[in-house]
Amino acid sequence: MPKILEVKGETISVTEKQLEQKSEFERLLEETLGFKFEQGDIVTGLVVRIERDGILVDVGGKSEGFVPIKEVSNIPIDSVEDVIKVGEKAEFYILREENENGQLTLSLKRVAQARGWVLLEQQKKNDDTIRAKISAVVKGGVVVDVYGLRGFVPASQLRVKGTTPEELIGMEIPMKILETDTKRNKLILSQRLAVQEEKAAQREKILNTLEAGQVVSGEVVRIADFGAFIDLGGLDGLLPISEISWERVSHPSDVLKVGQVITTKVLKVDRDKGHISLSLKQMQPDPWKEIEDKFQDGQVVNGTVRKIQSFGAFVQIYPGVDALLPTVEMSEQPNIKPEEIVQVGQSIKAIIKKFSPKEHKISLSLRGMDVSDLIGS
Repeated sequence: MPKILEVKGETISVTEKQLEQKSEFERLLEETLGFKFEQGDIVTGLVVRIERDGILVDVGGKSEGFVPIKEVSNIPIDSVEDVIKVGEKAEFYILREENENGQLTLSLKRVAQARGWVLLEQQKKNDDTIRAKISAVVKGGVVVDVYGLRGFVPASQLRVKGTTPEELIGMEIPMKILETDTKRNKLILSQRLAVQEEKAAQREKILNTLEAGQVVSGEVVRIADFGAFIDLGGLDGLLPISEISWERVSHPSDVLKVGQVITTKVLKVDRDKGHISLSLKQMQPDPWKEIEDKFQDGQVVNGTVRKIQSFGAFVQIYPGVDALLPTVEMSEQPNIKPEEIVQVGQSIKAIIKKFSPKEHKISLSLRGMDVSDLIGS
């Protein structure tokens, strides 16, 4: 008497003889189902139950497929449900064909890995910037998770500042792909290259938006004898020593410190060379305008000798305003040296010989007067 089997909702009549002929039954089953499961295939399945040691999945076979816990994810997880839940459909990789009970051994992570490698290869080809989460700090660098894969970032390719190794865990950072090797399961990434590209884009944006006369804020990142470099958010501008203050500055470090945030005015933008010139003193009132009505030719003024050169001395007669006292105007005697008449830091009185505030020029003189009356103690 024939036996009745139900396969995928269809009734099949099979004789005892056919049951004994296993290959014939399998042929009939495969024809009814329309496919045969083989190792390495990708199948779509529905998660029907999550157990302690794995996941049961309905893939339309003779019995439910099984995904061991270790085949759920390539990266550490707290719970299977962080990856997939009951009732969800997904694609699974067949690790082993059906056993004697008709059960397939499946892998969820192998599909994610395959997709991840394909995506990474394409992104490497396109030189894309991706984002990856740091999962561990190891000797020589950090381990990151990306697309279900684990990658390595050498310490030389990291650009995370001001953090301890423990604080890096969980941080998501931009990356460039240096190397992919699917056979060796090797993925090497670089944050340094991604940061460089990001900064280049920021520099381009800054150069395209800045105009002379614009007011900008930035951080002092380097101090040199000739001025200071100000980080404007990805591009450094130069603040020359002559533009730090209206008053004479001996060295930028006398006024500025690395890490200090200052507000400056843009003097010039050279987009071709990528240079930006800044001014701090122009954020302050112009003392040369303030003195236009305060002084005149022939007026006796008080001042302090700020600097001595072979041709004369610079005398501050108003905050931010230095007048020149030429050597030839210091005495009636010929061939004198400036330091024979005045000293740096000395308070003196002098006559304004020529007053040209619009040209930022004032000339002083001691000639024709009693020097003892003009030079203070």
